[in-house]
Amino acid sequence: MIKEGDTVGIIALSGVCDRNKAEQAKANIEAIGLNVRLSRNISDENLYLAGTDEDKISELYDFFKDDEIKLILCARGGYGAIRLINKIDYSILKSNPKPFCGFSDVTALLLMIYRKTGMVTYHSPMACTDFAGDETPAGINTIHTFFKAVKEERLRYEGTKIYRAGSAEGVMWGGNLATVVSLCGLDFIPYRNFIFFAEDLNEPVYKIDKMFQQLINIPQFTRYCKGIVLGDFLGVDNELWLEDYLSELANRLQIPVSGGFKITHSGEKITIPVGKNAKLKGNVLFID
Repeated sequence: MIKEGDTVGIIALSGVCDRNKAEQAKANIEAIGLNVRLSRNISDENLYLAGTDEDKISELYDFFKDDEIKLILCARGGYGAIRLINKIDYSILKSNPKPFCGFSDVTALLLMIYRKTGMVTYHSPMACTDFAGDETPAGINTIHTFFKAVKEERLRYEGTKIYRAGSAEGVMWGGNLATVVSLCGLDFIPYRNFIFFAEDLNEPVYKIDKMFQQLINIPQFTRYCKGIVLGDFLGVDNELWLEDYLSELANRLQIPVSGGFKITHSGEKITIPVGKNAKLKGNVLFID
């Protein structure tokens, strides 16, 4: 459990980072009583990536093995995490457990770390996208729910839509839909009941349909998925088509599906622990 005076490690594992934003995030986090260490590759540029895969993994190992660092927060998303997942020695991470946090492209690491080690990971705000801005009500709520989650407090989140009513139980599992689907072909789905959560950005409805269909075509997904929690699908091409499709999806799977949760690329977002037990009752999600 993270507490005042602990050290947070901010690490760049995906796209090129803005050093100024990383420094601002560092200052904002230190202002609330924590120490911050930036990864050595925070300013590296390798085409569209924050340095080489080898440098990123070396930093990842160092952060996990460093006992002073109590929580690892990814700097930003973009692209690059999926390049790392088959190069990581997960035994190093498993031997040095600590909260690992991020969203979007980082979804690939959240799910694979959970799958390979059993460690809870956190679908959460990131340094350069959420901790670097000025204080706003949305930003304050985002940071509040983040620290509540990583301190392992019980969580209660309420959505605004019900596509198919009912109750479901299982571990929380999911993230950015496009990134989840990019893992198809790997052994990445839990062998236990789960509640799938998803969001995405700038994807047309037919691609959202296609991506869900890719998952539905996997027997393990339909066997263990007991409910679905939906966040924002920002920048979608047709809101009415999306609503029709999500209703169809719920009826086809015959499981509870709720939406309108603040799982999103926009300003205010909730933190969801991947791998923690949860219950979905109508449009209310309880996470132990």
